Amino acid sequence: MKSFFKWRLFSLTILWLIGQTTLAQTFIGSTVDNQAGVHSLLLNPALAVGSKMRLDINLISSSAFIGNDYLSIDMSDLDSFQNGFELNTDGDTNPTDNNNFFGNVDILGPSILFNLDQKNSLAFTTRVRGFFNLNNIGGDLYELANTEYNEQTDFSVSMEDASGLIHAWAEIGASYARIILDDENQSLKAGLTLKYLAGAGGVYGESQLLTAQYSNQTDLLTTSGELRYGYTSGFDSDDINFSDIKSGFGADIGVVYEIKEQNVNTYYNPYKFRFGVSVMDIGAINYEQTTRSIYNMDNTIDANEFDNKDLDEILEDNFNGVEALGRTKMGLPTSLQFFGDYNINGSFFVSAQGAISLKKNKENPVSHLINSFTLTPRFERRWVSVYSPLSIRQYDSSLAWGIGVRAGPLMIGSGSIVSNLISNNSKSTDLYVGLKVPIYK
Repeated sequence: MKSFFKWRLFSLTILWLIGQTTLAQTFIGSTVDNQAGVHSLLLNPALAVGSKMRLDINLISSSAFIGNDYLSIDMSDLDSFQNGFELNTDGDTNPTDNNNFFGNVDILGPSILFNLDQKNSLAFTTRVRGFFNLNNIGGDLYELANTEYNEQTDFSVSMEDASGLIHAWAEIGASYARIILDDENQSLKAGLTLKYLAGAGGVYGESQLLTAQYSNQTDLLTTSGELRYGYTSGFDSDDINFSDIKSGFGADIGVVYEIKEQNVNTYYNPYKFRFGVSVMDIGAINYEQTTRSIYNMDNTIDANEFDNKDLDEILEDNFNGVEALGRTKMGLPTSLQFFGDYNINGSFFVSAQGAISLKKNKENPVSHLINSFTLTPRFERRWVSVYSPLSIRQYDSSLAWGIGVRAGPLMIGSGSIVSNLISNNSKSTDLYVGLKVPIYK
């Protein structure tokens, strides 16, 4: 089933993670920790060198994130999300002509980080990732497609530059980081990760202008416009597997600058302030034999078809289209990441992180992150860290507040669990959990 409206893979995976633990765009709040080890590579590859780790082995870590600007998330009714953003819930809705829905799953498999010497480090990582983006979709239309027992009132929506994408892939990465400059006042580090990409496939759609009018009295939906729709060979969003992978290559690159403090214990005070910037997820995967269709959406259909058909079935049964096979490039969610970290006294730190997507919604088919800014106070020692991130996230008007803990080999946390519990206006939620073998200097 190649469906945007009922994206069971992502919602079920995320809910499984929630059910097994509690509820990050990716490991929110934890990657700046000086003891983060291999997880710091997910923020900036330069952080691999000069860390407090002699050796860090990640066994398994998972992070999941889900959000939208249409429906408020009710933590007491998470079952309502088992088939996507379903509307059998008391959460507040905010329907517009250009609502947005998004989610991602990030599984960090067996990975290792180690020092070659005091100025050079290497790391090898394995990773499985999945992204879902649905942008500029009329909220009323989404509700109509996802409410099993429809009580939808009449509506009319006009959607400009609507787009959607589901993409899943695996990564094998090799990272190298080096201290370029190091004296008693400052240091400069640089790092690079090269990645082999194994694409499982994806499905995408886009329309420059798509209109829809619904009548509750007749239960008919009238649409107009043009839709470009495509999916890779053998892709099934209900059963994603890696039996027919397509190859690609990617890269992360970053630098970190540190200002040092004099006459202090350098283990607990390796810097007074540090700043880093990185470009993450450069690259794409090419898929041969992609089915690409252009549909004329001028028609009137029975809205009950959404109850038992997926999007591709509705398109094939009701709209005229032209189909062709071709090559499609699916881009990674390239982003600019930056952070600043201030050392208060060797145990207490405060950091600020920002993530800006370098991909636009119009660049379909391309996965993209949501823009965000996070402020994180933290307590940090060798065997334990506690952090409490506060985030502003694109499409979410409320402040996300979370908490996370690293205790020896275990890390668990969320960038939004506190705000999810105390507020009924949150529109995003997340979780991460990890198990590792840290060996400190």
